[in-house]
Amino acid sequence: MSNTNSETPLTLEILQKAVKENATAFRCRRRLQPAGGPGDKVFPPTYEGGQYATEDRVIDGKRIPCVLLDSVQSQANRMELALREAFYHGKDKASDIPVVTVDFAGAGLAEVGEVTSLDAPHRLADAIIRDSLLGDTKFRSTEQGKILDTATLANATGLFGICPTALLFGLWDSTGPRGGLGTKFQRALVGELIGVDVQSGVRSSSRLDPLGIQLSAGPLYQDKDGGWTLDEKQAKKKNGTALKVGKDGKPSEANHGNVTPTLNQGHGGVSLSYVLQSVVISLPALRRLRFPGVDGATTPERDLAARTCLTALGLAGAVLSIEQGCDLRSRCLLTPELGQTGWEIVKANGEAVPIALTSESVKALFMAARDAAKKEKLPWISNPLILKPSPGLAALVKKSRELAMHTEEEG
Repeated sequence: MSNTNSETPLTLEILQKAVKENATAFRCRRRLQPAGGPGDKVFPPTYEGGQYATEDRVIDGKRIPCVLLDSVQSQANRMELALREAFYHGKDKASDIPVVTVDFAGAGLAEVGEVTSLDAPHRLADAIIRDSLLGDTKFRSTEQGKILDTATLANATGLFGICPTALLFGLWDSTGPRGGLGTKFQRALVGELIGVDVQSGVRSSSRLDPLGIQLSAGPLYQDKDGGWTLDEKQAKKKNGTALKVGKDGKPSEANHGNVTPTLNQGHGGVSLSYVLQSVVISLPALRRLRFPGVDGATTPERDLAARTCLTALGLAGAVLSIEQGCDLRSRCLLTPELGQTGWEIVKANGEAVPIALTSESVKALFMAARDAAKKEKLPWISNPLILKPSPGLAALVKKSRELAMHTEEEG
């Protein structure tokens, strides 16, 4: 994001002051357009039944039809991925942020590789981590795993030291020993992208076969090698009956022949006036967190250092994610409009103070805030905590992959 004359570079001192005093939030709001230019169609994510998430929203006092382009959950995943790329350097190297890693390669699942607390959807409370072992002990039975049993707003120290992103992006230990009463932390950082003033389009589909293969040239039968054959005698059999490709053995089932041009209503993307991206870090949410020491006592300096570090970590995830580009999915590449101001500190009286943040400055800011937290003797694991999947979890993954390959071969 550009630094204009009206933007103040965000320093550690300014950050600490905002967190300590009564500022409400750090906020980024910016408008984007399709990379193909204004008016080009973009494709939102589809939900159950192939539907887009559409709703009317009130913008500038007017009720306007909008569509969700990237949800809060998806934005959190993108920010965590950005943090992983910037601060996690693999299971064999020191990390700039605490990370719990499940190493599947050592269990004969090299194609899965590493799944970290920055990848798992429920962070430290995810079933992947729950069903893994530290040494030969179930993770939830270890000293580190038991942190989830006792973490609260009044005692977030342990979670800060092993998985600080859980305090930013939220965590609910709903699959732990306490079920729905398990540890819960609200999201302090939320982001979202919506398309504003949208008009649904239609999707066309057709295919002209250069070989001119006709429907009547079939049927095609499944052969024993996973391909197809015209010879019924060479076909794979089931109960003595030759199996056709697809339902009817049409050449199109094997991607041969023409496809009649069709129009699909409701799945053809949208055109829009602009895309609105918003990112908000709630300072009141972070101020509710307390970070007592080993003696159970808290100090203003210790709490401030932890909250400042979390805010800097959230800013890093958001800024790094934004600067990686906004390629959400196929046919949904977005680019910012010119003249966007970027980030602001929102004060309690509503005043918004523009601040300047770049990928390099925000990484340096986070490292400074992290070092300040360490000086207050807050826990912070530097070497990734390496787990291995339990035999049951490894077997479940292997069986699922074998079934998936078998299903593909059958299809």
